[in-house]
Amino acid sequence: MDQPAAKPLKWYQGLEKYCWVVLVISALGWLFDTMDQNLFNLVRKTSMEDLLMPKAEREALTGPAKVAFNDEVGFKSGVVTSVFLLGWAAGGFIFGILGDRLGRTKTMIFTILIYAVFTGSSGLVNNWVIYAIARFMTGVGVGGEWAAGAALVAETFPQRSRPMALGFLQALSSVGNMMAACITWGIEGAGITDVQAWRIVYFVGAVPALLVLWIRRSVHEPEQWVHAKEKASMGRELGKIGELFTHPGLRRNLIASVLMGTAGVGALWGVGFFSTDFILRTLIAAGKQPAEANQIKNIMFILQNLGSFFGIYCFALLAERFNRRKAFMASYAVAWLSVLLFFWGVSKAGSSAATAALVLAPVMGFFTLGPFSGFTIYFPELFPTRLRTTGCGFAYNAARILAAGAPFAIGFLGKKFGFPQAASIVVCIYILGFIGTWLGPETKGKPLPDDKDFEVAPQIKAAPAPQQT
Repeated sequence: MDQPAAKPLKWYQGLEKYCWVVLVISALGWLFDTMDQNLFNLVRKTSMEDLLMPKAEREALTGPAKVAFNDEVGFKSGVVTSVFLLGWAAGGFIFGILGDRLGRTKTMIFTILIYAVFTGSSGLVNNWVIYAIARFMTGVGVGGEWAAGAALVAETFPQRSRPMALGFLQALSSVGNMMAACITWGIEGAGITDVQAWRIVYFVGAVPALLVLWIRRSVHEPEQWVHAKEKASMGRELGKIGELFTHPGLRRNLIASVLMGTAGVGALWGVGFFSTDFILRTLIAAGKQPAEANQIKNIMFILQNLGSFFGIYCFALLAERFNRRKAFMASYAVAWLSVLLFFWGVSKAGSSAATAALVLAPVMGFFTLGPFSGFTIYFPELFPTRLRTTGCGFAYNAARILAAGAPFAIGFLGKKFGFPQAASIVVCIYILGFIGTWLGPETKGKPLPDDKDFEVAPQIKAAPAPQQT
């Protein structure tokens, strides 16, 4: 009798212990990375207020002077956010190349140290220009860590487990976002008077540097990268960024991934993460005390990222159930709608604005963070081993440069028209995501590409026509 076919393993079954060590360490690196990013989002308004004017002088402002100061805070907050995204992009370019040349593990160590140290340093600044510089350097570390961690997981896990492992890696970024809200909530609610609370928030953000000790002891370079390095002496140079532009297939993949990343980053950082500033302004204008408004802001941000945790993981399931391109198309469409629903829903809620924000924030979080799971799964599938972190880093961080205008735009447009109108304009950046998805190849079920997948076939000259006699 024929034996029944063996039941296929689930993605998490039959894996070596080392795979889990790599996933946990990479996930913690990215979790703390996103935590440090969002400490800034949560204290952006209060920190900028303190850096631009002492508290006693602010409290004395009334009428047009108070409105003008609030507009200045909103505008310069957008500028600092844009500077942070530019640093994020610079780090992605630099450490994307170094991730291929030095190795995934060394790159993770350097980038975690950079973002942790400069997050802590952000609590020491005394003017907004130095603050912007500290945020730029934090961005350098943040931008470099993602590509190294994603490549490390992608190259360690077997093909059947890779997409869901990468989806899990990205999903834990939402835990980092929620940790940022919990830290801010706890410190702001502690009644600290001698030191501005936002400074202590940043000091706590330096703690992830301790993760470096575990990485050094536990993680080695993936075999795929080691083999690629051995081939480097045979003309296959690691991290040669020019090949991303000269090879037609790599160039198309690069353009597709840059457009897709620009849509996701621009909509999230240019609109979605301004939910905190928007709700603070809305609640204080409605008569709530700053302390109560800050508490609601932190709860809302936790709920927003609780929604994103499930959205990120659901995207991974969708990408495996159907395919990558269908998942991206659907995700961009519903994310666009969710942003409009949040900003217009809260603005029209009147006295129920706090309730509307708490209900709609997790919906927006679920859909706006979903594509980021796709970037972690899809981008490593577009580039060969010797160019994987170079390609991923360039794509994600070119997207950040292009998206850096979005926070500036919402600050400028919000001052001119109001937050809901500004969000409606900036969120149109999702159009780029649809174009990029249309350009990109379908990669579901395929192994990670290597050099042979991007070889240019030699051109064969046609034989000369026979001469007439």
